[in-house]
Amino acid sequence: MVQNPMPDIATRVYNHNFKSDPIVRSLLDTDVYKLLMLQTIWKERPNVPVTFSLINRTKSVKLAEEIDEQELRAQLDHARSIKISKKELIWLTGNTFYGRERLFTKEFLEWLKHYQLPEYELTVENGQYKIDFKGDWADVTLWEIPVLSIISELRSRAALHGVGRFELDVLYARAKAKLWEKVLKLEKLPDLKIADFGTRRRHSFLWQRWCIAAMSEGLAEKFIGTSNVLMAMDLDLDAIGTNAHELPMVEAALAENDEELLRSPYRVLKHWSRTYDGNLLIVLPDTYGTTAFLQKAPDWVADWSGFRIDSKEPIAGGEELISWWEERGQDPKTKLLIFSDGLTVDKIEQVYERFNGRVRLSFGWGTHLTNDFSDCATVENKQLKAISLVCKVTHANGKPTVKLSDNFDKATGPDDEIERYRSIFGLDNMERQDVIV
Repeated sequence: MVQNPMPDIATRVYNHNFKSDPIVRSLLDTDVYKLLMLQTIWKERPNVPVTFSLINRTKSVKLAEEIDEQELRAQLDHARSIKISKKELIWLTGNTFYGRERLFTKEFLEWLKHYQLPEYELTVENGQYKIDFKGDWADVTLWEIPVLSIISELRSRAALHGVGRFELDVLYARAKAKLWEKVLKLEKLPDLKIADFGTRRRHSFLWQRWCIAAMSEGLAEKFIGTSNVLMAMDLDLDAIGTNAHELPMVEAALAENDEELLRSPYRVLKHWSRTYDGNLLIVLPDTYGTTAFLQKAPDWVADWSGFRIDSKEPIAGGEELISWWEERGQDPKTKLLIFSDGLTVDKIEQVYERFNGRVRLSFGWGTHLTNDFSDCATVENKQLKAISLVCKVTHANGKPTVKLSDNFDKATGPDDEIERYRSIFGLDNMERQDVIV
């Protein structure tokens, strides 16, 4: 149960100043999977030259017309000034993650103690901010979450600039009531297990913290933690998360021929297993298509603990995984399925009713938890609507990276490379779906 007192958000927004509310307050204000992946990267392939790039998939929103460039640079520069504190290092050293002590090695934490975010390149093209982060993989990867949080919160601040004190009170009162109604609906699901995955597109740091407190109060043991490391530490919650598409995207770019490319998703799993000694065995299969991944997977992949369903339509993805496990003599009831893409309360309820009791079930709730202000303002304010913003690795070792996804609308990379990857991995069970933030 979260005991820390919650601030009056409307007052803080109205009286905002940089000193009291910088957007990024710690290097631990990130998702735990970034630190877990970083340790693998640092151990296996630290010096691969990469580029991460900001990508606004909501092209109708011109970020450079909404967000002041000097404010953006000030927040990015502030993030670059931050280092891990002694308190944070002690917590990372001694905290238990997924029931395992000392998940981060002494050598890795010694390296992290001196770490700071590297330089960035920022320009404006056609009303959009073009932000690139270039360097060795281990140095650059942690930029992903801070830049997304910064852009998202600067949009929120721009939307609320000049809004009166009482109007802000009404806005946040409505948003709180809206979230609490969602919590009450979710509380009715007896075996629910759900975590906060909302850092990257949150309305603000303070709002995410309030949302986590509301989830903890309203759902009790059904709320299993947060992906945000800093909030997990400060609020005495479990840090939840494993890995993401970045690992297979870089590994694929390093492949020297088509056969190596086909096997690259499974090499990533070997690297991961070596880093964590056979723990944290959750597979993310959709980087180059879930169906293709399962068709070519070595037998040992079926022994892993579970899968995270991301870009696949969740019902279809869950059924495909259950059938795949059964065909390999595995009992689905012992396996974990994590759903995390564009979840609304209605979708959570639908997936829960379909799979509860058939598998171990968990949800990672993102944007619709930490940035849903639709119909909360007294006057329509389109800047309060969340957008589909990502920061992806776009080059590795001098070659463009590619993500196919199960949803054609989420594919990233040059068109010719996307087509080459599709010809190699195939198009089975891929489709076009609306991208829901």
